[in-house]
Order: sequence, then C-alpha cells, then structure tokens
Amino acid sequence: MPASVPASGRQVELVAGDARATVVEVGAGLRELSVGGRPVVDGYALDEMAPSARGAHLIPWPNRIRWGLYTWEGATLQLAVNEHKFGNASHGTARWQSWTLAESDASSATWTLRLHPAPGYAFTLDLSVAYALAPDGLTVTTTATNAGAGPAPYAYGAHPYLMASPGAKVDGDSVRIPAATWLPVDATMVPVGRAPVSGSAYDVEGALGERSINTTFTDLRRDSDGMARTVLEAGDGQRTVTLWQDESFPYVLVYTADEVGQGRDRDAVAIEPMTSPPNAFSSGVDVVRLEPGETFRGTWGIAVA
Repeated sequence: MPASVPASGRQVELVAGDARATVVEVGAGLRELSVGGRPVVDGYALDEMAPSARGAHLIPWPNRIRWGLYTWEGATLQLAVNEHKFGNASHGTARWQSWTLAESDASSATWTLRLHPAPGYAFTLDLSVAYALAPDGLTVTTTATNAGAGPAPYAYGAHPYLMASPGAKVDGDSVRIPAATWLPVDATMVPVGRAPVSGSAYDVEGALGERSINTTFTDLRRDSDGMARTVLEAGDGQRTVTLWQDESFPYVLVYTADEVGQGRDRDAVAIEPMTSPPNAFSSGVDVVRLEPGETFRGTWGIAVA
C-alpha cells in the first residue's frame, strides 16, 4: 500500500542554527516554527487541515468580506460565504490550494501558485511565498502579479499564532501594539469606523490577564528601518516574539485566540499583518489595484529574543 499523503501535502523542513521550520504545500503554509527547541508558533499536526487559519496566507483578501459581496469595475461579485456565524466570506481561497515548490535549500523555500478565476474572484494571479529562516527568526516575502487582461483587486494578510510562553496560557504575557488607531466593529465583525488607542481598552500595559482582543489596528508607529513591530513578551521576561511588517502592511490584527476550540483557547496570540482592513473589497479601503502585469510585494517576519 502506498504511503498516505499528509493533509497539508508536501512538507519542507528548514534549518538555521537551532531554528527549525516546516512549510507545506497546501496554502504554502507555515506549519511549525521553533527556536532552541521551543515552539514559536502554535502550529498543527501532520495529519491536520490547518485549523483556525494557523500559519495561513490570506489571499486574495484577508479577514472578512460582509456577505461575500463586493463591486469591482461596475460588476457585482459574490464570494462563497464560509463564516456562517457572521455571514461573511473569510480569509481568501489560496490557503486551500496546492502550491508548487519552485526552489529550496537548507534554510529557504519558495512556493508558487497560479490562482485562476473562480466564482466571486474572476481574476488571474501569479503568486509566490518565499521563506528565509535564520537562527533568530523567519522572513516571509510574498508577491502577487496580475496575469490577467484587466485590473484585479488584491489584498493580503498572514495568520501566525505566536507563543512566548509555550505550554502556558497567554494570560501572563504582554502584547505591545505600535498603533495609534483601532477599528471598532459591528455584530458581524466588520469595521464601522476608527477610534484612538489612547484612552481606550487597548491603552493598557502589563499582562493580558483575562483581556480578550480580536481587533484590527492601524496608524502604525515604525522604527527607523520602516518596520512596525508588535511584541509578545513572556510573563517572566525571558522571551520575546516579535512580528515585524514592512510598509506594505498598514494594518495588524491581534487575536488572543479565545474561541479556536480543540482545547487550545488562549494558548497563543495571532498577530496578523494585513495590507488592508477587514471588508476592504466591499468598502474599498486600501484595496490594491493590480493592473495587468503589475506586481505587489510585501515582507514580514518573526524575530525571537
């Protein structure tokens, strides 16, 4: 009997010093990442479909589109609704596609995909996700090229669940979010405005405790290298895990994993760099307009100290 194929397809293991990562064929996802033998991401098992979008690339849109409905170039398009609790289309379609391994070596791998037109997204994209592992973390560069004849809407986000205190709940950890603005949402988790972080429930230092966060932030403060850094720090101060994102990403969503199920609630914090806010295809806010032949590139990464 031939060996069974893992649920996430081909597995590529990367090594750099004492850092280890596993990246996979399905969705070009990040299934595992560890440094010094300790997990950095809360990933998923070899025989699992990536639950709760763990390690996923959210293409061609991140987060939610209300009712899966939007208008582009005068045409109304209807995406499949896959978040039935709120009636939204969520997290794109590329995360369930079979990607091709274009190149790899001991510490890097590049996956590619031609995303063909489908109901609700009638556009052709050539996509790539390139991973580069270093002893202290991971760099991820994504590109999207419009391979079609007309302009295409595009947005991107990533969905790693980060762990500063593996084996413990996140209540003792702290999160430093470099943002001046947060996006309030309605009952369907779609943004309905903007509000200052200063003086809000998010303007708090110290341990998370029982606080729940599932919020998009923007107006990000950037360091001299142009990167915005969201920092998850262990309660004992012995470890920090930083999600950094370049200027292609004006938004970051922070989620304390309160309702992921499988007995894994609040085991990690999802820190999600995004090029646009939730519902962008519908609202039009910060949607990337890709002309034929045009390429969008963005880089983010995870640093461990």
